Amino acid sequence: MLTMKDIIRDGHPTLRKKAEDVTLPLSDEDKTTLRAMREFLINSQDDTIAKKYGLRSGVGIAAPQINVSKRMLAVYLPDDGEGKSYDYMLVNPKVVSHSVQHAYLPTGEGCLSVDENIPGLVHRHYRATIKAYDIDGNEVKLRLKGYPAIVFQHEIDHLNGIMFYDYIDKDHPLTPLPDSVEV
Repeated sequence: MLTMKDIIRDGHPTLRKKAEDVTLPLSDEDKTTLRAMREFLINSQDDTIAKKYGLRSGVGIAAPQINVSKRMLAVYLPDDGEGKSYDYMLVNPKVVSHSVQHAYLPTGEGCLSVDENIPGLVHRHYRATIKAYDIDGNEVKLRLKGYPAIVFQHEIDHLNGIMFYDYIDKDHPLTPLPDSVEV
């Protein structure tokens, strides 16, 4: 079982590396890693388990965050606020199209690999289409908008060595971009 001690923190060099593509079909080791990442997210959202093991709640995690520099991520979002749920373990995900319009979370973003609160708006694409492969090697295409789009973009950024705070405007951290949507 993954716990917070397995998650590397801001400043670790793996978090700034571009992760390697994963060969399909997945190895047993890669499948085990993906399942462990998904299990962490589920456990982190269960108040009893999270308290027992000191887990911070998360809706997404990328393999580089557990010091595995491979293009794999898990998202577990049981309710996006609009009645949809997302439960994915993805390999080699790519944003293949996106909206011009941006969106942001009014409270900013957080990250399991960043212990401190970093104030500022993180502008991401309001809509994004993602192509990837699931744990069985099947192609997956997701059309996302709003909060789920933000979550998946955050995790894909980890695969490219990008941290959420890289997007915060240093001079005007709390100023929304024109025409951006608060999610």
